[in-house]
Amino acid sequence: MCAIEKDDTFLNFLALATLISAFGSSFQYGYNVAVINSPSPFMQQFYNTTYLERYGRPMEENFLTLLWSLSVSMYPLGGFFGSLMVAPLVNKLGRKGTLLFNNIFSIVPAVMMGVSDIAKSYEIIIVARFIVGICAGLSSNVVPMYLGELSPKNLRGALGIIPQLFITIGILSAQVLGIRNILGNSTGWPLMLGLTGIPALIELLLLPFFPESPRYMLITRGDEKTARKALQRLRGWDDVDAEMSEMHLEDKSERAEGRLSVLSLLSQPSLRWQLVSIIIMNMGQQLSGVNAIYYYADSIYATAGVKQNDIQYVTVGTGAVNVFMTIAAVFIVEASGRRLLLLCGFGICCGACVLLTVALKIQETVTWMPYISITCVIIYVIGHAIGPSPIPYVVTTEMFRQSARPAAFMVAGSVHWLSNFTVGLVFPFLEVSLGPYSFIIFSIICLVTLVYIWLVVPETKNKTFLEVCQMFAKRNKVEIKLGDGDLPLKESKESLEDAIKVTAF
Repeated sequence: MCAIEKDDTFLNFLALATLISAFGSSFQYGYNVAVINSPSPFMQQFYNTTYLERYGRPMEENFLTLLWSLSVSMYPLGGFFGSLMVAPLVNKLGRKGTLLFNNIFSIVPAVMMGVSDIAKSYEIIIVARFIVGICAGLSSNVVPMYLGELSPKNLRGALGIIPQLFITIGILSAQVLGIRNILGNSTGWPLMLGLTGIPALIELLLLPFFPESPRYMLITRGDEKTARKALQRLRGWDDVDAEMSEMHLEDKSERAEGRLSVLSLLSQPSLRWQLVSIIIMNMGQQLSGVNAIYYYADSIYATAGVKQNDIQYVTVGTGAVNVFMTIAAVFIVEASGRRLLLLCGFGICCGACVLLTVALKIQETVTWMPYISITCVIIYVIGHAIGPSPIPYVVTTEMFRQSARPAAFMVAGSVHWLSNFTVGLVFPFLEVSLGPYSFIIFSIICLVTLVYIWLVVPETKNKTFLEVCQMFAKRNKVEIKLGDGDLPLKESKESLEDAIKVTAF
């Protein structure tokens, strides 16, 4: 087989594994973020009608607001609990095994939400939102981990953004289906909520034909034969000795330092700054206000002066911009690097929040100011899509070695979903009490995160997992040990520097 054919085989197989895992899992995450936005008036009407039929009196406004807040916030709360399950499940079942296990349970809440109207129960929706949140909490951490371990280092950034791309496609799909003439109406919303089970079913049927993570099989399970076979299938050729040697070196380094539990990760000196970095980046990602825009996009556009009938189309347009810019990030991340995209992204978001505050404040006195408000939202979405949204997942994979990675994703995911939950719960109150000035809080968070990344986070592009750990070792004031009698890390890695050269997408 010629070199070009080998590269094509590798790209096709790896691309299929990437697309199936991202569509079946990450797509659901994004879809469920936005799915209850457009049909919310009809769902709340269903809540009120159901209550009236049960008790013979209309639901009080405060109770309706509470139930709707629960319907929104149960999803990120479930995501938090799902994140707590990441480490034990991926260590026990593997990366692929956890995704398959998760898909079984993703179908259950989809059915529950689909029959909620027939069952005349708004409680089913709230419980289902919590369960589907648990599934999203698992998948949002496991998919980047799985793809990061399947990828060669020169494609790890691009493939690491694919899950975020499918999250944005899921958001856009929910926005399109939420148009009043499609499913965002009084009869279509139960079907719209239930469609989230289809990607899970597709992944459940197709993912078993693809291999488990070679790193998991070799380093965690100690099964070199299966790891080599999986790596050969993923690369499209038989000579994978260089990557196997790199994985053996990582395994040897971890054995010298000992395997890490979740609790020991929090007190490990050699991982102190990596841990702080993923916490800051995930907090910055969510507390920067992105989900305030997704959860309450309609009310933001209404405040900006957009006509009620036109809001749904503006929302879809914003989602399309988000998808387009995430696609752009896939192609530029290996050239520009992770750090630059993070800095530019948070910088753009910071500026957009300040301008949006000004525009919302003076729009009643200037007739064309609502258009500036919409432009600010679109600029914000562009900034978030190129850096803060996708890159933290990539960097979390790259900052930690095999034994610490599941626990690191558990910590990062917990911070991610708790921050998500906080914004969804608090933003409506901020909007009422502070008005346009609520976005100033988001701009300050963006600025603080930007400064931290500028001062602390290094560039991880084209680095092996061991090389990234070595960069942080200087800041952590520790040495990366390989074991007695082994070469120093730098010298050991020289022979692997040009080992893997694969044609990019």
